Amino acid sequence: MESGKLRFLALLPILASLIVIYFDIFPLSYRTRCSLMPYRHYWITSKRIVTPSAVISGAVEVKGGKIISVVEGDTWQGNARSKHIIDYGQAVIMPGLIDVHAHLDDPGRTEWEGFPSGTRAAAAGGITTLIDMPLNSFPSTVSEETLKLKTTAAKGRIFVDVGFWGGLVPENAFNASSLERLLKAGVLGLKSFMCPSGINDFPMTNSSHIKEGLSILAKYRRPLLVHAEMQQITNEWETIDDAGNPRSYATYLKSRPASWEEAAIRELLTVTKDTRAGGSAEGAHLHIVHLADARSSLELIKEAKRRGDRVTVETCPHYLAFSAEEIPDGDTRFKCAPPIRDAENKEKLWAALLDGDIDMLSSDHSPSVPELKLFNEGNFLRAWGGISSLQFVLPVTWSYGRTRGISLNQLVSWWSDKPAKLSGQDLKGAITIGNHADFVVWEPEVEFELDNNHPVYLKHRNISAYIGSKLAGKVLATFVRGNLVFEEGKHAPFACGVPILAK
Repeated sequence: MESGKLRFLALLPILASLIVIYFDIFPLSYRTRCSLMPYRHYWITSKRIVTPSAVISGAVEVKGGKIISVVEGDTWQGNARSKHIIDYGQAVIMPGLIDVHAHLDDPGRTEWEGFPSGTRAAAAGGITTLIDMPLNSFPSTVSEETLKLKTTAAKGRIFVDVGFWGGLVPENAFNASSLERLLKAGVLGLKSFMCPSGINDFPMTNSSHIKEGLSILAKYRRPLLVHAEMQQITNEWETIDDAGNPRSYATYLKSRPASWEEAAIRELLTVTKDTRAGGSAEGAHLHIVHLADARSSLELIKEAKRRGDRVTVETCPHYLAFSAEEIPDGDTRFKCAPPIRDAENKEKLWAALLDGDIDMLSSDHSPSVPELKLFNEGNFLRAWGGISSLQFVLPVTWSYGRTRGISLNQLVSWWSDKPAKLSGQDLKGAITIGNHADFVVWEPEVEFELDNNHPVYLKHRNISAYIGSKLAGKVLATFVRGNLVFEEGKHAPFACGVPILAK
């Protein structure tokens, strides 16, 4: 009996070593099938790694879902603590994209999109974090209880990390305790509309509601995102139905002129003065979503920034890729709000983005069932508005931007760094030690046809305005918290993205 114990004790160091080897080669991410590779400690290397300081040739070491070293050159090889190395050669390794404006329609309208298909598409497009909008799902996320429905729906069904904006609506704007409960429950900020949203349980707000929202948000140092259009009374026609040919994009464009954006932003800036240092809403931050008007509206935003108002603004790839003159009659895939404007305006948007006057980009992915796009009818005035784009935003931005001389570091600023700051994600948005190992690996020079043969993971590929385009920038791989969640057309078997809640 005693000799048996001794033999067992002698075997303990060997058993311990085997356990260590097991967890290194077959870690939790592998055993739960969250990743397409069986390592939790590894290196990825490339000739083009986009770091905050420069694009380097070198390697990034990942362990336990975090970046533990970033090394320029070849010096890392002799001291590599892990022998698991993935060499991506000339492909670009960048921080994963963070999309702060997406409608995933879950729960309640999963026939439009849903967490599984939306996050699969995101992963295939190099997006590692999505912030889901509070409307188009049902019910809208306007209370602690409706946020719980969102997080429950997301559990075990997201392939990338997903955070949540809450809704600022008339029913909660003057109810401080209700808003505080929603913020304490974990929404990353609030979203409101200054025009009808098209969703019955998400009514529009005015500047009084927004002022109240900012005063609450100041305590939590979180942003208020605003759809900035205000309907204006005109004498051009009595109703939209009298506007002319509803199949003509020009008719739709005329129905939502740039003056709507200008009026909303002018109204917003009467309250953003409170966000300045010493103001009653100091600590709050107003973010204008999907800017389309690069003329008077943009000038108002620039002036507010010069005055010290805490204001930021985004635009979207569809405003940078398309122009009103190119949109065919009846092709309602291109309908969105605010509308895609003229070619000269598009160039002004690009100039503002390159000059830093527009802070960041987002997809405003807003799908629906194809029936709501009214393809047979082609009626721009009645069709559901929204551009379906989630999987394509990186190649679209690069394809239209490279002719204008954009850099890889600018892409990271617009799609990773600044979105991380807006959404309060301190451990995302940059390839730096201590951050989450969120990466996109892609080949900027590779061109492809976005045709019927191209794999698309969105629920309804035919509603996207980008189908039929020739693009540059092929995504090879996407890593989320160290897990390889997408590679060459394959997704990880299990959806192991993390729901993000503010603390």
